[in-house]
Amino acid sequence: MPKMKSKRSAAKRFKVTGSGKIMRQRQFSGCHHILEKKSAKRKRKFKQKVEVTGADRNRLSKLVPYLKRAR
Repeated sequence: MPKMKSKRSAAKRFKVTGSGKIMRQRQFSGCHHILEKKSAKRKRKFKQKVEVTGADRNRLSKLVPYLKRAR
């Protein structure tokens, strides 16, 4: 049976920590324009990585089958 292919777009967007958590960027991580109306706190939060929730973790395992993580 051939190897399963990963969705390359998903593989580039998610990283696994040493403890096995899957991390993602926040929604507006680019945050390049219309910055005047956004507070400094809000812009600072965009830079942080966030852990993927449980339901999305299950979906992600189908998109990126060889993503290394703790079970």
